Amino acid sequence: MSIELFNQLEQKVTNAVESLEMLKMESEELREENARLKQEHQEWERRLNGLLEKFRELESTENSETSFS
Repeated sequence: MSIELFNQLEQKVTNAVESLEMLKMESEELREENARLKQEHQEWERRLNGLLEKFRELESTENSETSFS
């Protein structure tokens, strides 16, 4: 194997390792963002359910008042 071929192979291996490291970092960032978005989604869902419960209570109160009229 000539030194030139060996240098090319070494460069390709180095590039592949660097690409893998970049992909690992990107993957970790995406996992963290996904966890943050899941938490945000759960918070929105909790708040929305709270609002829906208030509407149900209001509707129930209105129905009770109209049945006594």
